Formats: sequence, C-alpha cells, structure tokens
Amino acid sequence: MLMPWVLSGLGLVILLLAGDALVKGAVNLSLRLGVPALIVSLTIVAFGTSAPELLISIKAVLEDAPGLALGNVVGSNTANILLVLGIPALLATMHTSECDTKKTYNFMIAATLLFIALAFRGVFDWLAGLVLLGALAYVLADAFRDAHVHRQACKGDDLEDLEGADPDMPGWQIAVFLVLGLVGLPLGAGLLVDNATIIAKAYGISDTVIGLTLVAIGTSLPELATTVMAALRRQADVVLGSVIGSNMFNLLAIIGIASLVGPIGVDSEFLRFDLWVMLGASLLLIPFVFMKMDLTRGWGIALSALYAVYIIVVLN
Repeated sequence: MLMPWVLSGLGLVILLLAGDALVKGAVNLSLRLGVPALIVSLTIVAFGTSAPELLISIKAVLEDAPGLALGNVVGSNTANILLVLGIPALLATMHTSECDTKKTYNFMIAATLLFIALAFRGVFDWLAGLVLLGALAYVLADAFRDAHVHRQACKGDDLEDLEGADPDMPGWQIAVFLVLGLVGLPLGAGLLVDNATIIAKAYGISDTVIGLTLVAIGTSLPELATTVMAALRRQADVVLGSVIGSNMFNLLAIIGIASLVGPIGVDSEFLRFDLWVMLGASLLLIPFVFMKMDLTRGWGIALSALYAVYIIVVLN
C-alpha cells in the first residue's frame, strides 16, 4: 500500500506546481496582450489558484466519487480558516483590526448559507450549479465595480503587485508555463484522485473522509504558504482577504462547475456535521472582521487546536 500514498503525494505536488505555472503563464500572456492587470487578478489568477480543487472535483465526479468532490471543498474551507489562519498566527500577530473586509466577508457568509441550503436538496445538479455560478457572477461584477472606482485615483495598473507578473518574461517562457500548467493539472488530478480512492477502499475509509482530510489539506497548501509569508511580512489584509476570497470561490465556482459535469450526491453526514462545522468556522472570523480584534498567537493556538479536534472526529 506504499505506492498509492507515494503516487497521491506525487499527484499533489504536480497539481501545486502546475497551478502555479498556469497562473504565471496566463497572467503574463494576458498582460502582453494588453488585458488590464485588474481584470487578470479578478479572473485568471482567481481561477488559476483554484484549478487544483476544480480539477480534482471534476475528476471525482467523472470517476463516480462525489463524496471526494464535496469533501474537498467543504474540508478546504474549514482548513482555510482553522489551519491556514491558525498556523500563521502562531508565527506572528496579525493586525486584522486594520483590515476592512466586511463586504467580502458578508458575501462569503451568504455563499455559505446558499451552499448549505442547496445541499439539503440532496444533490448538486445542473440547476444548483447554475444558481451557484449566478451568485459568483454577481460577486465578480460587484468586485469589478469596486475596483474600477478605486482605480480612478490610481495611475494605471500596478503590475508589480500582481501575482506572477514579470514584464520582462520572454514569450517562450510564457508558452512553457502554459503548457506545463495545462498538461500538469489533469495529470496531477488524475494521480491524486485515483490513488486517494484506492487508499480509501483499502483502509475502509469513505471517499468523503479522504476528501475532507488528505485532499482538503493538500489543496490548502498554496493558501497556507501565502498566508505564512504574508504574516511574516505583517500583511494582515492579504492573509484575511485570501482566505475569505478562496472560500467564496470554492463554494460558488468549484462545485458550481463540477455539478454541471455530473450530479454530486450529498452524504447525510455532510448535512449532520461537516457543513455546520464549515459554517461555524466561518463565523469565528466575526471578531476579526467586525470587532477590530487582532489575530494573536492565542487565537492561533485555539484555531489550530480546533482543526486538530475536527480531524480526529472525522477520522473516527
């Protein structure tokens, strides 16, 4: 049983590297073609960084492992708050009291409640997918409007602040990044989903549990790396904003698109436990968003401990 674990790890590494390559290639191609950095950051970068979760969910649906698809998203959202915020807070206090994320946070809570309501239908089908993607379109349109107003006071795009932007990158390197991303993503997703399913069956673990733990933690690693670096640089707005944005995108885009590929059945355990844990974890951000509290080491210990307890409960 060693080989499936090795291949799962290899698939995860390929996914993370391919996602990063796709973002770099797409960003620099778009900028070279004259697409504004604002548009790139709101679309290509957002979709690119969520590509591993998207590919895994689509692959899981095609392989008749819907629990893995849903577990990946629900588990990632829980991990993003408890783990991805908890670990950086252990390293340095983040002054989240200086951040203004109320509007985006309200959108995330609304997306979470919509997601839970649709889950109680028992299946995420094409109709639920259209509802989720419609909500995503509204959120993106609102972000475009806000960003356009903000840009009126700026002198064009600040390319240096856009992830992966390099004005001096040669055309051949852009092409290499794009090819690596487009080839690597389906390859990595296939390796991870296929071998994670083998592991689940061998140990009598459900696809849902594998999705909530192994796959969810793995696909949260890019966000964790980003938040750790941002915390060390005292960029609390980046930490909080990336987690809120990632969670909202996971709910609306990943399951929205995957449910158009095929129906995703909702296991009763999701309705009894996991969805409410995800909502509860989301509500834990209220003190930092509305009460101007800082994310201290004490909070970091509490959030990390809660995630450890959650994993223990899920595995048992």
